[in-house]
Amino acid sequence: MRHPSFSTFASSYRGSLLPVTGTAFALGLLIGTVSHSSWLSLGDVKTAPALVGAQGTAAAVTPSPPHFDLNVSYPAEVLRIIDGDTFEARVRVWPGVDIDTKVRLRGIDAAELHARCGDELAKAEAARTALQTILAQGDVRLSQVGIDKYGGRVDAAVATRTTADVSTALLNGGFARAYSGGKRGTWCG
Repeated sequence: MRHPSFSTFASSYRGSLLPVTGTAFALGLLIGTVSHSSWLSLGDVKTAPALVGAQGTAAAVTPSPPHFDLNVSYPAEVLRIIDGDTFEARVRVWPGVDIDTKVRLRGIDAAELHARCGDELAKAEAARTALQTILAQGDVRLSQVGIDKYGGRVDAAVATRTTADVSTALLNGGFARAYSGGKRGTWCG
């Protein structure tokens, strides 16, 4: 089975498709969280006058907005660890539908491997190793999935078999710091 990847759309002649693909992934995740098997219920069907034919009047259908369950989580197979707050995964968004994407851990920032100083590089390597150790626990699940501010990846809350919140575990271990957007501070000095 072929698994689509966001990097497929990253070449210069397809670059404009990257935001579309990211949005499609997020919409797929949201659709997968619909709490009802169908968006329509009996209370949603309203009859309205229509053209009269051999069958009589037709019914107009007005679906109610979908109800999303923020507690739904998606199983993920870790493909590789990129750095201390990002990894690549194959995410099951629907039975039989897997998508390969990069996942940024929600709410944290770890030092970057393309470091500006030796201190940052040491912290980045330690954070990457810590993330690798935590994700190796297995049964990785994503929840609260959204599109990251950088194209080609999503951000999510991540849990494993024995770690309920990977971001919190990295924060508590001193491998990352809290991050809620905006300019990131330096890891040097």
